[in-house]
Amino acid sequence: MRALLQRVTEASVKVDGEVIGEIGEGLLILICAMDGDEDAKSAQLAAKISKLRIFKDEDGKMNRSILDIGGSALIVSQFTLAADTSRGNRPGFSYAAHPDEGERLYELFKKDVAALGIPTACGKFGADMKVSLVNDGPVTIWMDV
Repeated sequence: MRALLQRVTEASVKVDGEVIGEIGEGLLILICAMDGDEDAKSAQLAAKISKLRIFKDEDGKMNRSILDIGGSALIVSQFTLAADTSRGNRPGFSYAAHPDEGERLYELFKKDVAALGIPTACGKFGADMKVSLVNDGPVTIWMDV
């Protein structure tokens, strides 16, 4: 699985002009299931994200996790994270999981994050979404498992 994390002070996602998910301080997690991903990768990625120390401590150093700060996660599916740009000018997406499998793994990832005690809000798989955020720092981290 592949994720792009953005540390945010706030984030929201709209579908058809309606806010369907929003958070305050925490992480916007753009997530993509890759071809061949297994269920264990979802739990592994969720656990790694929950412990990632990218939030500031009292000395201003990145030394606290989302769990430490009591932050939330906005989880948004984004198959374009699987883009292959190695040839030509049009990205290919053959590395992304098939949509049915991608959706199943997306739903599993949401459950895995919530099971760690992180309040979650979500986008809608396969929808045309409008994502708004205030990137704090900015801090943006790419993760593969």
